[in-house]
Amino acid sequence: MPLLVNPFKKHDVSEFPGVLVPLQQAPHRASIASQRRTSIISAHSRKDDKGEKTESDAGSASDIGLTIDTLRVEVEADLAASELQSSYDRKSKVINKAIQDIGMGRYQWQLFVLCGFGWLADNLWLQGVALTLPQLSVEFGVSQNNVRYTTLALFVGLCIGASFWGTASDVIGRRLAFNMTLFLAGVFGLAAGGGPNWIGTCALFSCLGLGVGGNLPVDGALFLEFLPFQSGNLLTLLSVFWPVGQLIASLIAWGFIPNYSCPDDVEPGQCPSSENWGWRYFVLTLGALTFLMFACRFFLFHLFESPKFLLSRGRQSEAVAVVHGIAWHNRSKTWLTEQILNEIGGDPEVITDAKLSTVEIVRRSLGKFSTQRVGPLFNNRKLGLTTVLIWFQWTTIGMAYPLFNAFLPQYLANSGSGAPTATNIVYRNYAITSIVGVPGSIFACYTVDIKHVGRKGTMAIATLITAIFIFCFTISTDPNFQLAFTCLEALFQNIMYGVLYAYTPEVFPAPNRGTGTGIASFLNRVAGLCAPIVAVNAGNANPKAPIYASGGLFLAAFVSMLLLPIETMGKQSL
Repeated sequence: MPLLVNPFKKHDVSEFPGVLVPLQQAPHRASIASQRRTSIISAHSRKDDKGEKTESDAGSASDIGLTIDTLRVEVEADLAASELQSSYDRKSKVINKAIQDIGMGRYQWQLFVLCGFGWLADNLWLQGVALTLPQLSVEFGVSQNNVRYTTLALFVGLCIGASFWGTASDVIGRRLAFNMTLFLAGVFGLAAGGGPNWIGTCALFSCLGLGVGGNLPVDGALFLEFLPFQSGNLLTLLSVFWPVGQLIASLIAWGFIPNYSCPDDVEPGQCPSSENWGWRYFVLTLGALTFLMFACRFFLFHLFESPKFLLSRGRQSEAVAVVHGIAWHNRSKTWLTEQILNEIGGDPEVITDAKLSTVEIVRRSLGKFSTQRVGPLFNNRKLGLTTVLIWFQWTTIGMAYPLFNAFLPQYLANSGSGAPTATNIVYRNYAITSIVGVPGSIFACYTVDIKHVGRKGTMAIATLITAIFIFCFTISTDPNFQLAFTCLEALFQNIMYGVLYAYTPEVFPAPNRGTGTGIASFLNRVAGLCAPIVAVNAGNANPKAPIYASGGLFLAAFVSMLLLPIETMGKQSL
């Protein structure tokens, strides 16, 4: 396929010759939900000479080959736990099976990196805005406390972006939303570098947040739809890109801001923009980097439209062609045809529910948060307690994280006594902190499987240590002392986040997993939106109060983790 192909091209199966194989000859991996039911049917259909089942007969579906009947049984088994039973839902399950049988390959690995750009951009700008606060204060004459509302402007955009793009991607398609989020972030990021005043700069930061905020819900949903079931843990691994975003932002800031800014002893409002280009160079670089990530997505990689979106729009032939395209990229084979889809889900020219209307798509998207979907999360005492505790943790950590990290450059620059720390030292220390924090997500991948520790133990220990180191940060104003504890805090904080990202989807039952994790993410964003308000008002009374609040919230999250009744280590997701 040419490198610069039309990014919105419609596909046909004729473009991918040699990938189709007969159903009976195709490799097949039965899903966990359907293996038991399929094996029972196959066992009843094969008996020994005495009319009794042999022990070897009770095998999996892969032992007897794939037929329309076994495929239909698997689809029905997967739909058994869901209240949705339309033709669209049955055909979606068939496409899931086809992608599962193609397996993990080059296409998914390339998509993994490009979706990782979304995670990277999210923290790149969260930390990027934090790193500009000291310079915005001195240039625009805003007090060091009130300038924290800049972060509030960004979070407003993040919250609106996350809410809008999550639903919009179901209406306009994953492909357009996937590209538009980084495009908006890049354009408004470049524009923010020329902010004429504080209000204008905040407005531009809020607009770029509209794009950045859509990255996590859109990229996560898109990647999951192209991911084979057995590789589902890669969705969690995307969180590795999160600390990389902070690292890149801190290194770029260290290079620009100390070298192209006003002297350290300048008073707020006495620093002309002509002598304070450091933060502008920094923001322009972040904007250019974000735009480069968009260009890589748009021009250097051909993203197929989501097969499920195509199905919802009645474009069944294109959905089949996309699956063939994935197999072609992966140098694999597939058994999927329109005929098989019609046999399982019905002929689209006969049935009435083969295509979803825009209203139905939006209703389904918003339906994830309906009382019918939330209710099952409280079906029993153990699951109900787990749900409440998980949502509490995402809320407290959502506020605790920005209360400390979003204003860390200010804390490092203004220790509360003596002369302010030199700008070069502030940004150097922030860069070192970011470097030390990167391995946290990697460590989490190993510690979660340690016997007697598991997910809960790793998460709780990391959260407790994070809180302790945040409190220790306030003990001394020595820059080296503060550097040591910010480094340790960053390391354990990333361990905590890495496990929390993994544990949350594992602990919820599959039919309601989207609802549970979606509400957790929403609460996390709303709490982050409130963090600058708390920081400004608490900071007026005591400059260290926001740090104490952050540590206290992490401690509260730690206590709630001790109360979690479910450990998911070594267990299949429900």
